[in-house]
Amino acid sequence: MLISEQEKEKIYSPGLEGIPAARTKLSQVDGKGGRLIIAGYPVEEFAGKAVFEETIFTLWNDRRPKPTETSLFSEELRSSRRFSKVIRTIIEEAVYANLSLIDILRIGSAALSLGSEKEDPRKDAMAVLSTFPLIVAWAYRLLKGQTPVLPRQDLDIAANFLYMLNGIDPDPRSVRALNTYLNTVCDHGLNASTFAARVIISTQSDMISAVTGGLGALKGPLHGGAPGPALDTVFEIGVKDNAEKVLREKLKHNERLMGFGHRIYKVRDPRADVLAKAAKILYDTDEKREFYDLAMFVEKTALELLKEYKPDRVLQTNVEFYTALLLHGLGFPTEIFTPVFAMGRAAGWTAHCFEQMQERIVRPDAIYTGEDGKLWN
Repeated sequence: MLISEQEKEKIYSPGLEGIPAARTKLSQVDGKGGRLIIAGYPVEEFAGKAVFEETIFTLWNDRRPKPTETSLFSEELRSSRRFSKVIRTIIEEAVYANLSLIDILRIGSAALSLGSEKEDPRKDAMAVLSTFPLIVAWAYRLLKGQTPVLPRQDLDIAANFLYMLNGIDPDPRSVRALNTYLNTVCDHGLNASTFAARVIISTQSDMISAVTGGLGALKGPLHGGAPGPALDTVFEIGVKDNAEKVLREKLKHNERLMGFGHRIYKVRDPRADVLAKAAKILYDTDEKREFYDLAMFVEKTALELLKEYKPDRVLQTNVEFYTALLLHGLGFPTEIFTPVFAMGRAAGWTAHCFEQMQERIVRPDAIYTGEDGKLWN
């Protein structure tokens, strides 16, 4: 293998880890300090207070909206839904083909181009944020053999999604919990799906293509598919008396405890604290409290055992654990977790696309490791 002196001087970082590829005002992930800043706000400052529409506005405009602006922006989002009969038919065909919900959302995302006369990044972004929840809820009910429910024009994103999913008026506690979740996952640095969206939009492609590319990246189990398994462990344990035995067995066999540890955060994931508070409120009912107490006991036991088995590593509860707990508390099955994650992260994708449109095309270099001088004959 011949490597030129020029190639040797290049710095290679697997997965581009530690290599800055963008300047952004949208979010900062502080792994050592355990902080997540979204458009200047610590995530714990706004996630449990704002409605998702306010968060989208803040990401897009680098400032919090005034109350009158929130109302106008919410109305504009509702008016931007692209949910024609043609798009619903495409979704239904995908359901009949027995595709997964995330694949149906990806197909539905691409189909949003059918609802516009010409490419307009802002209008397309509005369509993405307002229509993704409709696609997920419509497809989910079809997959379950239930009659789909049409959206309501008087409900904002979180409330309307719950209404379309369950067919009844959502209770305020559930609406607050879902808004908190969507706010919490709206953006998280230059993660794989966000980077994919920025690369696509940097070519002067369109917003729908960029977001659909982001969805393709989010589908991967190393990115958006982790919350479900975090909940599976709690189900497997079943009762508190089984917790230590089951978890010890997993650690003895070097199984990863899903919901603990993070590639970036070396302390507790700040998003976990936000969702923990939201979940505690959501589970504050007689019928839900027993499962919540079990999950808290599993978390406590897992953290104690991780210190025992892996004393050289800092493994704290991450966002996956409390994502699973909160979404389960909302009555969501695990197959809907990643699509709901996409509903929130789309706010970040679109905002990053707006930023990247002012920058150069993303064109990283590569280190050639092949041979030179081969003869074809």
